[in-house]
Amino acid sequence: MQKKIVLDSQLLDITLNRLCQQLIEAHHDFSETVILGLQPRGIFLAELIHAKLKTLVKKQIPLGYLDATFHRDDFRRRDVPAKASETRIPFAIENKNVVLIDDVLFTGRTVRAALDAMIAFGRPAKVELLVLVDRTSTRDLPISADYVGKHVDTLESQKILVELVAQGHKQNKIWLINKD
Repeated sequence: MQKKIVLDSQLLDITLNRLCQQLIEAHHDFSETVILGLQPRGIFLAELIHAKLKTLVKKQIPLGYLDATFHRDDFRRRDVPAKASETRIPFAIENKNVVLIDDVLFTGRTVRAALDAMIAFGRPAKVELLVLVDRTSTRDLPISADYVGKHVDTLESQKILVELVAQGHKQNKIWLINKD
């Protein structure tokens, strides 16, 4: 197995700052915007983005966690049933601008499932997607991100590994792994 660094800690911090600036340009004071981190790994990125935005705009922005496990089209096809994570959305999303946040955009199936799961909490005015890594050339569904940290051309056999301090790692790093 070979590992190649995609973003080190310093470049990742610069990337997160750029993503926050793009969100501020689009959402101004965030008065009509909420953030939803996709379970399980998108919540760590959502918390990082949320903390940076809170410092930059000096305002509390609603943050929630969304689990789409039971909305996945492969839920019943797995040998081992997927375990659901917590959904925590303590605010209304009706007529709000929702920013869905996930770490990696791969096939688009998780995002599709998240859109279905989100509707149970109301009908948003607009939904946008922010991802740290967009694995280009691997999409099964016509889904694209509005905000992308890094585009990485990958093969199906490769994997993107996101290591964040919030997940218990020593440093924030993004890796491309070749499974040989």
